[in-house]
Amino acid sequence: MATYENLLLDLNNGILTITINRADKLNALNIDTIKEIKNAIQRVYDDTAVKGAIFTGSGPKAFVAGADISEIAELSEVNARSFAERGQEVFAMIERCNKPVIAAVNGFALGGGCELAMACHMRVASDNARFGQPEVNLGVIPGYGGTQRMTQLIGKGKAMELMMTGDMVSAEEAKALGLVNHVVPQEDLMPKCMEIMEKIMSKAPLAIGLVIECVNAVFNKDENGYQTEANSFARCCTSEDFVEGTNAFLEKRKPVFKGI
Repeated sequence: MATYENLLLDLNNGILTITINRADKLNALNIDTIKEIKNAIQRVYDDTAVKGAIFTGSGPKAFVAGADISEIAELSEVNARSFAERGQEVFAMIERCNKPVIAAVNGFALGGGCELAMACHMRVASDNARFGQPEVNLGVIPGYGGTQRMTQLIGKGKAMELMMTGDMVSAEEAKALGLVNHVVPQEDLMPKCMEIMEKIMSKAPLAIGLVIECVNAVFNKDENGYQTEANSFARCCTSEDFVEGTNAFLEKRKPVFKGI
């Protein structure tokens, strides 16, 4: 079992809560934290006791307020490329995970924090949350997938505006843009995420994983998403969960899915 300096992990009823625990730095992402996030998301993939994950930040102010500027300031061109590619790799692991991953955004989600939230499958925000990609203020651009995922989520025009101005948006505006699924008072944030996660976990795990795969295929130019959908539909129809789900419907009872 990995040990963590910058994360807190808590597994309860199949839900792994991953808390970025650098409150004194507003949970800013440094290189070590990115490595630990990679280890944590690998556990989500590998541990059969984990049915889904929730990312959040420690303290009431920030989800993740950005990257560690002191590290960025020292980057050379070669190191900067590796820096970006390493973060992209980890956030792609989150995006492609076949188990549901929710971002519980409890405050500032800026720069790398906004990118982390966007890599999750959905986002629930507290009413004090703020979102943005302010990297242009430092003379750089988003490097952990922000230019791609923000455009996918809210459209080209608004994504251009937010990334070129560096402006922040409120939780409610983020919801109106399609960046956020739900906005709740901060005290209701984790209960809302747990409610959504428990509902998802009551469904067929194989089907949930294939929904994630098919939705991601929309944005993969090398993949025929319709064919991926047809293949995935056929795969579901060969599963024991499909037999259980259809029988339960016909017998007017709740299904008991086993993920096979």
